[in-house]
Amino acid sequence: MRCGGSMKAIKDPVHGYINVESSLLPLLDTPEVQRLRYIRQLGFSFLVYPGAHHTRFEHSLGTMHLAKTLSRGLDLPGYEQVLVTSAALLHDIGHGPFSHAIETLSREILGRQHTDVLDRLSGGDLGPVLEKAGVNPEEVFRLIDGTHPLSGIIHGDLDVDRMDYLLRDAHYTGVPYGTVDATRLIRSMNLSGRKIILDESGIQAAESLLIARTLMRSSVYYHHVSRIAEKMFTLAVHEYIRPDPPDILPGMLLLDDAACMQTLLHAENPVVSRLSKDLYRRHLYKRALYVGKEQVREVASLTSESFPEERKFAEEIARTAGVHPSDVLVDIPGFPRDIWMEVQVKGRSSLLPLEKVSPLVTTLNETRRSQWRLGVYAPEPLVDVVSQAARSVLNIRPYTRQEHLV
Repeated sequence: MRCGGSMKAIKDPVHGYINVESSLLPLLDTPEVQRLRYIRQLGFSFLVYPGAHHTRFEHSLGTMHLAKTLSRGLDLPGYEQVLVTSAALLHDIGHGPFSHAIETLSREILGRQHTDVLDRLSGGDLGPVLEKAGVNPEEVFRLIDGTHPLSGIIHGDLDVDRMDYLLRDAHYTGVPYGTVDATRLIRSMNLSGRKIILDESGIQAAESLLIARTLMRSSVYYHHVSRIAEKMFTLAVHEYIRPDPPDILPGMLLLDDAACMQTLLHAENPVVSRLSKDLYRRHLYKRALYVGKEQVREVASLTSESFPEERKFAEEIARTAGVHPSDVLVDIPGFPRDIWMEVQVKGRSSLLPLEKVSPLVTTLNETRRSQWRLGVYAPEPLVDVVSQAARSVLNIRPYTRQEHLV
């Protein structure tokens, strides 16, 4: 980090030098932001891609950098530039250990998502620092939770959050699919009223971002090894907080990756310690079942991303297979929503949604749907018996050629 007049420049491997305004430097030094140095951006993806140890702190800096560049390009007034830049820096302070890994538990037990951070923005160390910078914490919160008129800069299908994490995740995993021309995309964005619109010159850059999202989804974000590790971790946390979930979980969510893992490793509950030790040593469960939507006969009845639903199926499969419930993990990801572009394209005489201008959007939506997989995981010696039980319980169609390829 080096000084440069009224700001500091931080060397970043993705964007080069990131300049931080002197008024925002105190935000970097708050415990809420510094904690992000110890939260891995990609959760357990480092078990697949050994280089994926980058953190939410780096990503937050990159998002702040792109937000400042875009807000200047949009000619926002000075206060709004500071507001948007602050929100971009703080947008991930609500993440728990290993990023999204236990957000399902937080949502179902506490009714809280990682964007529910008004209490942290208004209190603690952040509140006074924001006020000193002349920034309203409630407006920052509205930008983060998507209800502010300018939240499309951070929340949307072409937002600066996605631009940074696609570039950064591709860089650290070594996966060559995260190519995004963020500079061209930002230069092609304008404001119409309070809505962001895209010039025709930015269509290809927008398409490259959507392609990157689609390809990174299957190769990184939903890689089966990452999903298995995440499900093992989620079950370990669930068993650890079982004595009093609403009282114990909030404290767990405030831990960083290392502190949370050490807590689980030293737990008295044998299921918790076994799962966390296996995770720590990379003795992971294997795929007993891994099938697409077309093979699940009653797919409409599945509740996606519901921990109680997944455990209900896991326990039934375990009973059928004659194994311990903790030996079965069921993974029902959310069905990919269609890419729907709030950002419209400015043509010669009208504004059109990107999907009307780019035929690629329809193709990418079909690809995203075809990537969905339901997984059932078990320790390697139990894979065959759990697979048979899972096919019966989940009413899975017979094997297909496609299944042998995944």
